[in-house]
Amino acid sequence: MAAQKGSTVKVHYTGTLKADGSQFDSSEGREPLEFQLGEGMVIAGFEKAVIGKNVGDSMTVEIAPEEGYGNPNEELVFQVRKEQLPPNVELEEGIMLEIRTEDDHPAYVRVTAFDEEMVTLDGNHPLAGETLIFDIELVEVA
Repeated sequence: MAAQKGSTVKVHYTGTLKADGSQFDSSEGREPLEFQLGEGMVIAGFEKAVIGKNVGDSMTVEIAPEEGYGNPNEELVFQVRKEQLPPNVELEEGIMLEIRTEDDHPAYVRVTAFDEEMVTLDGNHPLAGETLIFDIELVEVA
């Protein structure tokens, strides 16, 4: 049975960056990733790679930012005064912080720079702008 929209699938995968070949995620040593096709549970390019495939099929796909985590949006990069952060936060470039949006929803931002007065925060996904390579093996279709 081929995977199609509405199917629940299980896959093993390894994701690397096209730019330098570094691995950013893998299901190795874990249970396979399970998701329903057509529900937006994974990035569009990953889902497209699985549709039409059968159990046992393996593929390597290159996913452009437009079908991955998007291109960086400069409007999601902003600065706040250091004293606006909780006093117990130990600043370090690359750490993730949870903030509240204007409508009181949680959002995650990454610290990209800081000095004695200001902190630069980036609300883009850490993989925004990256071309991704996935090795995928379809292990179950239901």
